[in-house]
Amino acid sequence: MTLHLPGPDGTLRAYEPRTEPRTLSPGGVFTSRTVFSAAHVVADPYADTTPDAPAAVDWDATLAFRRHLWSHGLGVAEAMDTAQRGMGLDWPTAAELIRRSAAEAKAVGGRIACGVGTDQLTATAGTTLADVRTAYEEQLAVVEESGARSILMASRALAATARTPDDYLEVYGHLLRQAAEPVILHWLGPMFDPALEGYWGSADLDAATDTFLEVIAAHPDKVDGIKVSLLDARREVDLRRRLPQGVRCYTGDDFNYPELIAGDDQGFSHALLGIFDPLGPLAAEAVRVLDTGDTDGFRALLDPTVELSRHLFQAPTRYYKTGVVLLAWLAGHQSHFTMVGGLQSARSLPHFARAYELADGLGLFPDPKLAEERMRNLLALYGVNR
Repeated sequence: MTLHLPGPDGTLRAYEPRTEPRTLSPGGVFTSRTVFSAAHVVADPYADTTPDAPAAVDWDATLAFRRHLWSHGLGVAEAMDTAQRGMGLDWPTAAELIRRSAAEAKAVGGRIACGVGTDQLTATAGTTLADVRTAYEEQLAVVEESGARSILMASRALAATARTPDDYLEVYGHLLRQAAEPVILHWLGPMFDPALEGYWGSADLDAATDTFLEVIAAHPDKVDGIKVSLLDARREVDLRRRLPQGVRCYTGDDFNYPELIAGDDQGFSHALLGIFDPLGPLAAEAVRVLDTGDTDGFRALLDPTVELSRHLFQAPTRYYKTGVVLLAWLAGHQSHFTMVGGLQSARSLPHFARAYELADGLGLFPDPKLAEERMRNLLALYGVNR
């Protein structure tokens, strides 16, 4: 049945939804790449809350979505920016999310890594590097006690407090020396979080890269890998080639991930991606094809998804979470389109319409009829009645 979808100019266009789902079966872990999906959280739609109140989470639906990802062989990157860290998910709730997800991972044999940050600390003029270290240590202890691998996330407090590259070297060196197991270092660019401008001590990305590599070179035995989220494929490849032996590069480039995962004759990137939340089953199928050595087949499956990813991650990029949750609702992974912090309002109806159209064209909805009905209800809520 025809849907009428609004475009950026406000006019409606006719769209005929897909009628048959794409068949994508669950499967085991991958052999050629380590792949994590950063996963969103499902809000409790019945909670009486406000945008600046502590997050209210539907734990059953949130954990069910993680089981969905694990069933397709994907690892889960927990409590990352996709889960709205710093954009609605407060640290006490994030800590609970880490504990619950790590226990669930242990129960089902799923791979998990969890974000360690400093978001319980709001930097002021009096904040010191010691304060930042203490905040990091508190979160590192929670993740290590849960049994999950740690992802040292970029810190707004450190970005506000550090004055020189040496300050980053001191803080990260301190954390790596005490980490019980090798960690993943995360470089999140300012397009994802403007407060991280000048991270690693310089707005000059070449200088920042040198500092980042200096941290790794000083502690290669404590670094499992790096996640790079700069949306710059050339820079990621150059950085990848400069890593010490045994340190993985996990692409966080939601614009260029197929080519970076496929790699070249000098290496490849593993993956830790927010776009693999809505793409989970299709991404898993593509990586299993890559496991057979069929790079062309991998690209044939994954290249067509880039248009959707670039749409969801368009500027302001930090609001990509809204499109991710929209698609989870349309796909039937949750019963509502509500987000912690009220972030469901962060994108426009034309943005939602295009996301639906692209996802439907890719066959991402297990039940296309349900997705159509839900999209029709959303359109009606905004006043589109035909």
